Amino acid sequence: MTNEAVTAINATNEVIVATNMTAVAKQASSALSQEISQTKAVCQQMVDWVSTNGISYLINILIALVILFVGMILIRVIVHISRKALEKTSNINSLLEDFIASVIHKGCWALLLMIVLQRIGVNVAPLIAGLGVTGFIMGFAFQDSLSNLASGMMIAINHPFAIGDYVSISGIDGTVKELNMMATTLATADNKKVVVPNKSVWGAAITNFSALPTRRVDLTIGIDYGEDIAKARELIMEAVTACPLVLPEPTPTIEVIKFDESSVNFCIRPWAKNADYWKVYFTCNEMIKQRFDQNGIRIPFKQIDVHLKERLND
Repeated sequence: MTNEAVTAINATNEVIVATNMTAVAKQASSALSQEISQTKAVCQQMVDWVSTNGISYLINILIALVILFVGMILIRVIVHISRKALEKTSNINSLLEDFIASVIHKGCWALLLMIVLQRIGVNVAPLIAGLGVTGFIMGFAFQDSLSNLASGMMIAINHPFAIGDYVSISGIDGTVKELNMMATTLATADNKKVVVPNKSVWGAAITNFSALPTRRVDLTIGIDYGEDIAKARELIMEAVTACPLVLPEPTPTIEVIKFDESSVNFCIRPWAKNADYWKVYFTCNEMIKQRFDQNGIRIPFKQIDVHLKERLND
């Protein structure tokens, strides 16, 4: 190939490259022009919106802030008045009072936020619908928690026990230390902390040992079959009535209840104030034993009598 041909080919390639670069530059320039035009259009729309609606929107925001501030004050006043009214109601305990106050507080806040959002132009209808669907779904997901909450409401309304009461719940005996809408906390006699879900509390029998001012103390003691029952009864009555914490009324009951393998058993039933139950229980047992020892009344222990007979040889 001659030098003239090579030169011509190179020139042709240079022309093609220059043409392509020109086309790319035109495309880039066109795209940039479109972007600039769109940006100007957006900016112009923003300027137009601000000039048209900016002042009214700013006023709405200011009004919404005022509504929010005033609403916060009103919510505090409403909750305070509600608590005062609930405190004057004798059949509402502190747990139900706190729950009702919490519901009022949260309900007022939800209403206030909807008013504020509506004021600044937010459509709250889809939000309310969405919350309804979400609440329906979460209701299935948190069935146990809702059951505990419902049981907590029933406990709060009926108040079968209070903080400090000694109770038996679902087979667990203990003193009520804490009570909320989800669970009840007990302290057992050996100082163990037991948290019982309210669903289990309300769904089972509840025995409240502290509900009434007085309580019967049940004692059982046995005497030997060879002892005088009337004398033993008299000594038991003396010991029981000598206990300063035993109430004079109702009169203590002392009766033979059972003929055991090695003893004649008495049931002894004095009455005491609720707070003195265990003191009376222990003191009466000790004093009855002392009276029996002083008067020779024997308290038998389990024993087996073995009789041996001599067998005669034929």
